[in-house]
Amino acid sequence: MTSSRIPEEIHDRCSHCIGREHSICRAIEDCDLAILASESSKMTVPNGRSFIEEGSPAHDFFVVTGGRVKIFTLLPDGRRQITGFAEGGDFLGLAASKSYAFGAEALGTAVLCRFPHASMQRLTDRFPNLEHRLRQEASRELTLMQARMTLLGRKTARERLATFLMERIKLLGPMCQGTPHQIELDLPMSRTDIADYLGLTIETVSRVLSAFKREGLIGIRGITHITIMQPERVSAIAEGLE
Repeated sequence: MTSSRIPEEIHDRCSHCIGREHSICRAIEDCDLAILASESSKMTVPNGRSFIEEGSPAHDFFVVTGGRVKIFTLLPDGRRQITGFAEGGDFLGLAASKSYAFGAEALGTAVLCRFPHASMQRLTDRFPNLEHRLRQEASRELTLMQARMTLLGRKTARERLATFLMERIKLLGPMCQGTPHQIELDLPMSRTDIADYLGLTIETVSRVLSAFKREGLIGIRGITHITIMQPERVSAIAEGLE
């Protein structure tokens, strides 16, 4: 297949994708984007809708190209344990074998690129750099898993929440507004989701946030907006140094 046979609007989907810079697709050169686009399809998922069901056959990989996603596993009693939040550029499904070991749900409207397994195989056969990028992604997932085990097993409630805030700053990067000494954060997830992710109760999350506010570490405006007033101190708390 050559790029000249692919409709221009399909090629443009990849060339104008805001998630490409931070995703596995960065391994594909601009001149080959039409091939990448032809092996994937765009999907839009409304707020609260699941697009991966834990235990269902793992036929596809997904790249988040817009919005945010929460990732969860099901507990034996039917409750959901949130294990992470995916942003633009994140790759989902790499660790899946025959079935998905997690579920995924849109936080707000999410835009995704879906790659069937057969399509990804053709792409990695054709572009060795993409296979290398997938190995890097697997290593990153392992690092995140180890960090989460430390978060849940060794850190106090204050350290967990401070770690969460610093994670958001690192993940959002240039999308964070403000100055180096005062950072603005939009948190699309609910307090309940944050508590679930951190292994805390919602009451504990609210109590620690209120304590951070009293100490002048953060400012809170509404449900979803937090200003990090003292990033260095919040970072020190996250690292167990304060």
